[in-house]
Amino acid sequence: MPDAEGKRRILITGGAGFIGSHVADAFLESGHEVGIIDNLSTGERALLPPEAAFFEGDIRDEDFVRGVFAEFRPELLNHLAAQMDVRKSVEDPRHDAEVNITGSLTLLNACVEQGVERVLFSSTGGAIYGEQSVFPADESHPADPISPYGVSKLALEKYLLAYRTIHGISFAVLRYANVYGPRQNPFGEAGVVAIFTHKLLGHEEPVINGDGLQTRDYVYIRDVVSANIAALAGPETIIANIGTGEEHTVVDIYHGVVRAVGWGGAESHGPAKAGEQERSVIDPILAWNTWGWRPQTPLEEGLNRTVRYFRNAAGETGGGGRIRGDRP
Repeated sequence: MPDAEGKRRILITGGAGFIGSHVADAFLESGHEVGIIDNLSTGERALLPPEAAFFEGDIRDEDFVRGVFAEFRPELLNHLAAQMDVRKSVEDPRHDAEVNITGSLTLLNACVEQGVERVLFSSTGGAIYGEQSVFPADESHPADPISPYGVSKLALEKYLLAYRTIHGISFAVLRYANVYGPRQNPFGEAGVVAIFTHKLLGHEEPVINGDGLQTRDYVYIRDVVSANIAALAGPETIIANIGTGEEHTVVDIYHGVVRAVGWGGAESHGPAKAGEQERSVIDPILAWNTWGWRPQTPLEEGLNRTVRYFRNAAGETGGGGRIRGDRP
């Protein structure tokens, strides 16, 4: 149970990553006690807040997870660790399922054993609805993912419903749109904002896949963090979109980053990626009606803040880690 001031012991998986490290910072600043699980396969040790207890290991390792839960005794689990690359999930769906389903079930079983009261789960609004029939999609839109990644996220949502019924664990599912901002890794599974920013700051021309007219809903990291804070309080069970409700093409993003960087040439296009969704945008009205949450950061401001971070990071840390004043 929270203490008299509402403070909790919160265990964050993936807390050395882009979103997880920002969420960890915010929870610590709110006075919560924070523990972090991360295997550092994509996360960075430099992003770990020094005030948090850190447990290096894999969520698929049952003995490791049980040991962490027994030592840290969390009251709430914030689960962000994932195989999050849609294309890799298509190439190796078994690995995607091992991490996103089997690893997550290892965590949920530890929650049952240790009496964890609540789980916050980072799901996807971008991949879970598949090819949308309504724009923007609210939470009642059919969930018909077209990638193994989307399937694995949907499966965990269903498991959470089952664990709620069987074991009484309350939960909030946050279905994120395309999150961007400071600390995002411009390699691997990174989104186009980080990729374009990294390349343009290095005076390289990014390649846009296909015609670049595919649309996404881009939500800034600061707004995602505030949604996680809001979800701590309840309600007991909720599945909510965390996005802006606005569509932007990849070409729009390219030119927005060019303006923020102050340099960039004509668009360079390559082959389209097979199976890529054409349009994706989600409706955040439930989060507004429930928590009074809404995105506060206009796209232009978010892009400017992101570019400023990457520019400073390149000068101060060689491109990664924490830098002075890197709050989003």
